[in-house]
Amino acid sequence: MASAQVKAWISAFRLRTLPLALASIFLGSFIAYAQGDFHWVIFSLCVLTTLFLQILSNLANDYGDSVHGADGEHREGPSRAVQSGVISAHQMKRAMMIFGLLSLVTGLGLIFVAFASQWLMVLIFLTLGLGAIYAAIRYTSGKDPYGYKGLGDLFVLLFFGLVGVGGSYFLYTQSWDWSVLLPAFGCGFLAVGVLNVNNIRDIKSDELSGKRSIPVRIGRKNAVYYHWFLLTAAIGAAVVYTLLNYHSAWQWLFVITLPLLFVNGRAVDQKTTAQSLDPYLKQLAMTTLLYVVSFGVGLVIAW
Repeated sequence: MASAQVKAWISAFRLRTLPLALASIFLGSFIAYAQGDFHWVIFSLCVLTTLFLQILSNLANDYGDSVHGADGEHREGPSRAVQSGVISAHQMKRAMMIFGLLSLVTGLGLIFVAFASQWLMVLIFLTLGLGAIYAAIRYTSGKDPYGYKGLGDLFVLLFFGLVGVGGSYFLYTQSWDWSVLLPAFGCGFLAVGVLNVNNIRDIKSDELSGKRSIPVRIGRKNAVYYHWFLLTAAIGAAVVYTLLNYHSAWQWLFVITLPLLFVNGRAVDQKTTAQSLDPYLKQLAMTTLLYVVSFGVGLVIAW
């Protein structure tokens, strides 16, 4: 039983989502490093806080979907920890509290290392941090989860794109460059793409449980068109940023991800069963990380 619980906890952490969570932090860090602003302590605390928040979100998603019925008998995706009964709802709530506190502690450390006595910035980033914790928990948990209203895409774009990339960039530089919004949107679009693959996979069970995700609202065919838009827009954002900040051909290194994005888009179009589509969640998450690393390395070499 103990072994089964360990496996259930590891599954509930959903480790394959962690590279996606780190992608936004890496991208903001790469841009700041290319401009001569980087701090290893800030980077380490950013990474820890992001990992804790992502695990918190995954645990809350497991708990919330089980409570609200999205992980019921009609679910086609992988079985969840609370749904299977190996981990109780009480145990899951306790784990959520632990990771919520861990993310709060590392987040506070990050804010004070970055801003010291700049109390206005401390207050702003504390608000953003508390908002991230709230968003992680309320995606599918609580009385009125926003994920069940089809708002998950918007929050993912905000926190995995604008806040993750733009916020981490600002933590290093304590200045703002509006062109950073372009790679921030690019990273965000790919993160939304991962969520879209997940929601297309679960479209039948979500519809039965009342979870009104974007694919449930617009139908599978339009959700595939939406997916192609997200992949294309991510590349487009990187292209525009590169043209606006061009120094060297190395900055086009990110185009190596184009074949992988095409493979993902085609799979979402052609794979119609949950089992066949599921591997492309991890594939797009890893492609997003490659997109970020190739974009960032190219930028660092060229700057």
